[in-house]
Amino acid sequence: MATIASQVVLHPVVSQSLKVGGTTLGRDKLYRAIQYFARFFAWFLLNRDYKIQAARWNALKSHLALGRKLMRLGKPMEHLQAALRAVQTPADAGEQLTTIGRQVGYFGYLTYDAIVWANAIKFFNLKPSTAEKANRIANRFWLIGILFSITHGFIKAGRLANEAKQLTGSQVWEKGPQVDRDAQLNALNAQRNGVRQQFVIDILDVWIPATNIGLVNFNDGVLGIFGFITSVLALRQQWLAVNGKK
Repeated sequence: MATIASQVVLHPVVSQSLKVGGTTLGRDKLYRAIQYFARFFAWFLLNRDYKIQAARWNALKSHLALGRKLMRLGKPMEHLQAALRAVQTPADAGEQLTTIGRQVGYFGYLTYDAIVWANAIKFFNLKPSTAEKANRIANRFWLIGILFSITHGFIKAGRLANEAKQLTGSQVWEKGPQVDRDAQLNALNAQRNGVRQQFVIDILDVWIPATNIGLVNFNDGVLGIFGFITSVLALRQQWLAVNGKK
């Protein structure tokens, strides 16, 4: 029995999971996945008139959402620094502008999100109309950040495709340059895969703030599934980054 327990507790997957969970981003994405699954499942139960069970999952969703706001305190400054670094770093004009726009959008979103959190825990009390306004502004900034991210993805994908086409079309007869070209192609393909995955995340996530501010009217079931999928994709990215797998 002790041997079996040891094999389970010390299993490499358990160790890798603990490494991911030891990072703030890893925990956030895990909690987000559970939060959005709870959002979907509460909607599913409510539509089948299981009101007591739905209330339990709604409570889990709400508390995870509030806890994640606490974990994000301080992140606005990270996005502001990223925006300033993008200003100072030479790059393609389109990619540079969209990067700045994305980071400023997320800075605004997380700044107002912190205000929403402080009001929710009664650290200070806002009028209901003021709290609702702060929440709407946060979601507008979130939407702006995602839209800039989508635009950035389009521009970067086009540039990477052109670079890959040029490398593929070039003829190399010597072994050394051939190896270098293959390495460059592999690096470009890795970047293109990253851009594609981020595009999928953005194109699903964009409907959440869009619904929150009334631009579209998706139900909690759809938004819960979208949020769960993007959370799992982001958690997978963090898993690969932390555990050094490519």
